[in-house]
Amino acid sequence: MAASGTGDPAGEARRLARYALFATAGAAAALLTALGSGLLILLSGIVGFAATAAGVWWFLAHRGPVRSFGALLAVAAPLGTLWLYVVGGVWVNALVALALWAVALSCARAALRRPEDERAALSRGVRIPAPRRPVLIMNPKSGGGKVEEFGLVARAEALGARVILIDPSAPADVAGIARKAADEGADLLGVAGGDGTQALVAEVAAELDLPFLVISAGTRNHFAMDLGLDRTDPSRCLDALHDGEELRVDLGDVAGRPFVNTVSFGVYADVVQRPEYRDDKAGTAIGVLPDLLQGGEGDRLDATADEVPLTGQQALLVSNNPYVAPDPFSAAAARRARLDGGELGVIGIRVDGAAQAAELAVLGTQATALNVLTARRVEVGGGPGAGAEIPVAVDGEALMLPTPVVCTLRPGALRVLVPRDRPGSPVPPPRLNWRRLARLAFPAEPLVGDRGPWDPRIS
Repeated sequence: MAASGTGDPAGEARRLARYALFATAGAAAALLTALGSGLLILLSGIVGFAATAAGVWWFLAHRGPVRSFGALLAVAAPLGTLWLYVVGGVWVNALVALALWAVALSCARAALRRPEDERAALSRGVRIPAPRRPVLIMNPKSGGGKVEEFGLVARAEALGARVILIDPSAPADVAGIARKAADEGADLLGVAGGDGTQALVAEVAAELDLPFLVISAGTRNHFAMDLGLDRTDPSRCLDALHDGEELRVDLGDVAGRPFVNTVSFGVYADVVQRPEYRDDKAGTAIGVLPDLLQGGEGDRLDATADEVPLTGQQALLVSNNPYVAPDPFSAAAARRARLDGGELGVIGIRVDGAAQAAELAVLGTQATALNVLTARRVEVGGGPGAGAEIPVAVDGEALMLPTPVVCTLRPGALRVLVPRDRPGSPVPPPRLNWRRLARLAFPAEPLVGDRGPWDPRIS
């Protein structure tokens, strides 16, 4: 449902806002019609959700009987809640209330979506002449063999590019290859590979002020997604060679090494270090997490984001520009609205027990266990332990770096060439604002200079 789906976006937003409010009222009525049982539905749902979150925490952070009990609780809590609804004869009310609440949320988000959000999903760049001597570095094994699957070599060469295939079975100096290509006259550097490989070549392109081409041939392609590129068909990225535009984006730096997405410390970085991680990511994480979360192998981190101290963190994520939804339980958490904001995103997690785990699951970004901020400089470690090496995951690659580890950002350092015809970034869901929703549904007299239902002053 989109507010821009008709010729009258303001009217459509008003209708959706009213649907959201009516559905919310209907959900409340479904609870109230159960009389005293309505309170049972509400309280048992909250308790069941919190118990499920606590069970997940015990499962992840412990071994043995406690882990087994956590798994049992995580399954039994929602089933027990459902059983209470059935026994209490209120399951129909609960189901109706849940369905109406889902409708209310869907309509509310559609009503609150601004037209400018849709436009911002596809950042427009500056047209530049097509490169004459582009050089593309490709990893044939990246993303499960996407280079061969999509015929990237033949298509790139047909567009006049020189392709350099690296041998994935042997260590390769990707940055050195890129630098040599530039010395030989390349006027564009590009990569078909994972985000870690992208970052290494991006640094060379930024240093030499050359355009950089991202080909979404990695596994997850987070950088490509936030650039608005097609992740389902990496061959479309090559269209930039004949019909492209240039975007200026930021480039991260961690201890002198570039990154395009994230630098992770603590729990995730420790897991990535394990040699078995590549073959069994989920199993390795589950096996290691108890030691990490209980303060065994995973030492807690002290960091400083600009002048803000972050002490005793179990996990710390530093990103090249902040994520739109820092809530780790949100599906939108993996998206960045922009890559040219000039600030690092910082997310720190410190969970000291099951109660805080449940609070994190219930309250999300409002939980005391979660620290969310932006900064221009982040320093991790140091103090009495300065010089000691800690595990760090840079764009998913496992490293050991001496403390203090300093993360900074180079604003606008990278010239990225992208196709003019590309899907655009996924539009993040707007934050729910019920006061603004009510103003949309039942607008009062327009303010002087009011720009309609999307007036930014309505907050």
